[in-house]
Amino acid sequence: MSEIGGVAGATAAPSGSTQTAGSSLGKDDFLRLLTAQLRYQDPMSPMDDKDFMGQMAQFTSLEQLTNVAGSMERLSFASQVTESVGLLGRTVFWDGESGEQSGAVDGVSIADGAIHLRVGDTEIVPGQVRRVE
Repeated sequence: MSEIGGVAGATAAPSGSTQTAGSSLGKDDFLRLLTAQLRYQDPMSPMDDKDFMGQMAQFTSLEQLTNVAGSMERLSFASQVTESVGLLGRTVFWDGESGEQSGAVDGVSIADGAIHLRVGDTEIVPGQVRRVE
């Protein structure tokens, strides 16, 4: 079997790669490996059709799973925004520097992907809220 050069020695993920810290291979890595495998296969002994179809099915499943995970993240964030907007006008209690603090929620903002509740001159994150009245 011939050796595949360039793939085994790769150390950095290319831009646009979906590889995250702690994961072994992303979908871009899988596609590069499949392409390299096809390029360097022995023409006298090509890959079995069943193996090729299995790998393509794995790639399709991986891509769909990645899409579902992204959709779930967006849905979760939208739900958090909706819940935060539902606090407008309500009195919230949270632990501040000087003990328990409270106030009515005047506004909701999103900055750098994080939700903030404005209570008077103070901004808190929804995770700080301990009680709602």
